[in-house]
Amino acid sequence: MASRKTTSNKIIDIDKGKGKQSAGLPMKGRDIIVKSLENEGVEVIFGYPGGASMEIHQALTLSKKIRHILPRHEQGAAFAAAGYARTTGRVGVCMATSGPGATNLLTGIMDSKMDSIPLLAITGQVPAPVLGTDAFQECDVVGGTFPMVKHSYLVNNINDIPSIIQEAVHIATTGRPGPVLVDIPKNLQQQETIPNFKVSLNLPGYKPNYKPSPQQVKKAMHAIREAKRPIIYAGGGIISGEASDELRKFIEITGLPITNTVMGLGSFPMEDPLSLHMLGMHGAVYANIAINHADLIIALGVRFDDRVTGKLAEFCPNARYIHVDIDPSEINKNVAIDVPIQGDVKLALKMMCDQAEHKEGIGDWIEQLQGWKEEFPLAYELNEKSIVPQHVITEAQRLANDDVIVSVGVGQHQMWTAQFWRFHTPRTFMSSSGLGTMGFGLPAAMGAQVAHPDRQVINIDGDGCFLMNIQELQTLKIENIPVKSIVLNNAHLGMVAQWEDRFYDSLRGHTYIGDANFAEIAAAFGVAGETITKPEEVEPALKRMLAHKGPYVLDVKYPYNDQSHGHVIPMIPGGGAYLDSILDADSNLRQYWDKKGVEY
Repeated sequence: MASRKTTSNKIIDIDKGKGKQSAGLPMKGRDIIVKSLENEGVEVIFGYPGGASMEIHQALTLSKKIRHILPRHEQGAAFAAAGYARTTGRVGVCMATSGPGATNLLTGIMDSKMDSIPLLAITGQVPAPVLGTDAFQECDVVGGTFPMVKHSYLVNNINDIPSIIQEAVHIATTGRPGPVLVDIPKNLQQQETIPNFKVSLNLPGYKPNYKPSPQQVKKAMHAIREAKRPIIYAGGGIISGEASDELRKFIEITGLPITNTVMGLGSFPMEDPLSLHMLGMHGAVYANIAINHADLIIALGVRFDDRVTGKLAEFCPNARYIHVDIDPSEINKNVAIDVPIQGDVKLALKMMCDQAEHKEGIGDWIEQLQGWKEEFPLAYELNEKSIVPQHVITEAQRLANDDVIVSVGVGQHQMWTAQFWRFHTPRTFMSSSGLGTMGFGLPAAMGAQVAHPDRQVINIDGDGCFLMNIQELQTLKIENIPVKSIVLNNAHLGMVAQWEDRFYDSLRGHTYIGDANFAEIAAAFGVAGETITKPEEVEPALKRMLAHKGPYVLDVKYPYNDQSHGHVIPMIPGGGAYLDSILDADSNLRQYWDKKGVEY
């Protein structure tokens, strides 16, 4: 039995059944917090202790239901909790102390806000009597995170803890998912009360609408029947809304083509002939051509962000729009929508499937799409002398298990993975897509591996990103979390250097970061690894990495190349349109079509 003595020498049991404690005896606030989290089904917390949160950590040592993972940086805690949430759909929980501990969570909180990830961030706070006095490690984290969260709480009554925790989890996981902050002063953690866990949810101001309008769905289906060149544009809302099965059924019935955002990868099998893969700045040329030639765009769980649309004034000039989204603020935000459908995308797709039929009269459109796929393939050239990073990615997929989970940092390696890894199931690809946070990959993979201990988890990282949270290698070692990391190491901040090559005459503005041997660094943490530099070493090294039972770092060294084959191609310059897509060192799509006499 997990029990402890209170200051009044009465024994309580924090592990008894939901909503109960022994003989109605008092509990400390810290124990009420842990019991409330248990009641919400929380199984893992990623937390770093400090003066204002150590009481909660003391209570966590007594829990038989919650596993605590100690990251080596609070940012790692937030990203690990997000990795747990991204791959399960359940709330991820991170915790930090006040002041710098809390502020170190902010990047991870904002990352979850941008990507609609259900995150519960718990922070310790200085005692309530000294709030506002600039006490040691005091920080107004509620005010600081106001634009970053769905909701936030500063607990001021110990008896409110059970209801606040219940509300926080509910808000984080419902409607459009997102982060919620709960800030708890230390004196409340130490106070005692007889808690009431039999709380009922009462949020009159928070009632997300899930039910799509049948009339709007009917209008959408009419628009689809009338369209000659329709295309589905599906994003992360399909995955967070658990709507992948409905999306696949809808496409199976209608035969409509589909393109995905980075967040939507895995919602539909990329190997399917109707998949146009990823669109946007570094998306496939054929995907960008297709959506800009469509006469109807069925937008599902997307936000029309700038990395997809480019220059808004020139984005899809001849198309009508259907937009399904749980968040009403996204509809008409960036693009004027012809048929808005506010509600749950899973329910909307079910309703659409009930009215759907095979789309006739688009054979020429599908044939045209196939022609563009053949004319503008995603491809790379092998090199006899040095390793080609795109080849490492394709080989890793070939050798990995079918249900492998992949995380990435941000930069060239991120885009190459999105381009060349063929994802086929949801919640298998993790990318900091909205905020674009370097250092995301390793801790996110750690959270995913904790959630799925029996599956392969691979972090494909760049050297710059890997350095950002490299300390989490120690967490992997101590906690025996077998994440495999492939570090594409070119001694540069590759994507920024690429922009320098393209737009700044290759003037290096502090983008050379120097050579490092990450296998040696891993060894210092007690983690296995190796370094490779030759093309013939790629396959055997990947096999050794995947066969290893514990965490592993494969340091893949290759030279940064300022020529087109060393860049992420295709590329739409910032603020450009799809016709500005860079195809190679010498031309863009507009120039290519002009030479061929193609009308666009």
